[in-house]
Amino acid sequence: MFSAAITESVDEKLRGHLTRPDDQEDVCFALYFPSNGRDRASALIGRVVLPLPGERSVHGNASFTSDYFLRSLVLARQCEAGLALLHSHPDGHGWQDMSNDDVEAERSHAAQALAATGLPLVGLTLAADTSWSCRRWIRVARSCYQRDDAVSVRVVGDRLKLTFHPMLRPAPDIDGRVERTVSAWGGTIQADLGRMRVGIVGVGSVGSHVAEALARTGVGEIRLIDFDSVEYRNLDRLLHATRFDVALARSKVEVLGEALVRSASATRFKVESLEMSVCEEAGYRAALDCDLLFCCVDRPWPRFVLNVIAYAHLIPVVDGGIFVDAATNPVRMRGADWRAHVAGPGRKCLECSGQYAPGDVAADRCGDFDDPAYIKALASSHQAKHGENVFAFSVACASLEVLQALTMIVGPAGVGNIGGQHYHMLPGTIDTVTDGCAAGCPYSETLMGLGESANARCTCEHVAARDEIAARRARQRRPLTVFGRLAARLLTACSSLLEALLSRNVSEQGQPKGVKA
Repeated sequence: MFSAAITESVDEKLRGHLTRPDDQEDVCFALYFPSNGRDRASALIGRVVLPLPGERSVHGNASFTSDYFLRSLVLARQCEAGLALLHSHPDGHGWQDMSNDDVEAERSHAAQALAATGLPLVGLTLAADTSWSCRRWIRVARSCYQRDDAVSVRVVGDRLKLTFHPMLRPAPDIDGRVERTVSAWGGTIQADLGRMRVGIVGVGSVGSHVAEALARTGVGEIRLIDFDSVEYRNLDRLLHATRFDVALARSKVEVLGEALVRSASATRFKVESLEMSVCEEAGYRAALDCDLLFCCVDRPWPRFVLNVIAYAHLIPVVDGGIFVDAATNPVRMRGADWRAHVAGPGRKCLECSGQYAPGDVAADRCGDFDDPAYIKALASSHQAKHGENVFAFSVACASLEVLQALTMIVGPAGVGNIGGQHYHMLPGTIDTVTDGCAAGCPYSETLMGLGESANARCTCEHVAARDEIAARRARQRRPLTVFGRLAARLLTACSSLLEALLSRNVSEQGQPKGVKA
């Protein structure tokens, strides 16, 4: 699977060149850096190489000189980047097919691009409605290159705009379950939601509510990433979890994934429950396959990893958190705050937002945050010493996070960035944070769009995660637990079969057939 990503600033520069007042096609080159997920490879379009006088001709169609191509190729090689060839279709709308001339122009330069850069030539087309389409040229035999169409192109900034290949990622059917939802923003936005893949890292009290909201809103694919188990102490806040799940030694993603299948309103819904840490290579690569990520963890290391992903790999990350101000002896609450914001191109990063400290990342990687003696020695104000939370606070925080994402995707009244939001239970006000990163921030400046070339080295073995997974699997091997899990699977299968049979008698409007609303 292949895709492409462009920041809003690069998109604006490209549109400024390729969109002509005389409605003729135009052409240019750009550099790109690869981003490799578990299932999806992406081309991150970066530096634009505009033509110098005499390096391209516009004559209804557009052509370029060999000098322009070689100059761009040398620059790509110097930057250890790939080469992208971009042109416009002034009369096009949506995803664009290629003319014979388009195919020949790209395929005839694929061999030189691969030989010089070690990366396949990428082609992009800009339509009149600002939609992008994309493909790459893969060497399949000597002097033979095959076109590999992208499934999507995303433009990331204040808005998150996606264009999907109509055959590789067709628009899903929309039925009566989302009638009221579609009436809010229309079928086009709903179809985009139904084709998106959203990742949720951490599915505890906030993450489980985020997942439920996305599934009911119509998101087509949700990827859950969390290594933790359902514990008795989670049951006052963890959506869908019960004492039965604790007894069966179930993971949080297992419980939530089963529930989302029942909650989802998308006609082609898929959920993937991954019992792993985003701080390890497998979890990190799984996150890179997503169009949008939610950070629902409170540890500094995974937040650091997701901060790298947001900027180096151009995948926006919606983050949030809860802080309860509670006195002790006796316990009484003095107040509570929760916040939500988006990290990504054009926005303030998680480190500059104060969501983690670099020193804490190193301590977390070493396992200090799993050491009770280390936690005890921390200052009383340190976030690691505070775990207070209430179900209602988790719901409120999750709501803020989902609204941040929907604003970015839907763009109500053309607005996609309302700034970070910080709610204070007392006095009941919301602060809006609109400032950017500090000068010299490596995420918003140095690492932007570098993909694999960022070389951030943010992952390694996560010992606590592996210990937790091993302990859970040991509990699952107990004879009574084995029997309970088998019985639970059988009950779930029977329930699903019964639901499928009864659902046949329900119309699209949700009313039994033959019964008028």
